[in-house]
Amino acid sequence: MIKFLVVYGNKVIFALTFLQVLTKKYVQIMRAIKETSTNNINRSVVEQCPVSLTLDKIGGRWKPLILWNLMPGKKRYSELKKLIPAVTEKMLIQHLKQLEDDDLVTRKVIEIMPPHVEYNLSKLGKELIPVMNAMAAWGFKNRKKIKY
Repeated sequence: MIKFLVVYGNKVIFALTFLQVLTKKYVQIMRAIKETSTNNINRSVVEQCPVSLTLDKIGGRWKPLILWNLMPGKKRYSELKKLIPAVTEKMLIQHLKQLEDDDLVTRKVIEIMPPHVEYNLSKLGKELIPVMNAMAAWGFKNRKKIKY
């Protein structure tokens, strides 16, 4: 840690403290979840409610669209990108990884020339098909009544 003091006459005008290098240990400490944080407390509440847990895993702007487009069967990355043109590549990749980490989507690398990747709903993801269909039916029924 380096400290700078600017002294003018007998008065200290300026004091600055900063870290010269962000060490790996410092970064790990900063990334650690504070146990008493509101976000951490809210996370435990969400995990206790099955509806909130489900919405946490399938909610958001792009995850429902990804899951919806995978319901008929496997899709290549480029097919998903064409089916959801408004999503950026970064967001599509990020959400596909999250869905894969949550075991809702499987990812299969096809080792041909050129290589490509196929995504499909996992067994757990296929259990969401009735849920997605029920949400779609509710949305079609009530879309004129609700402001979007």
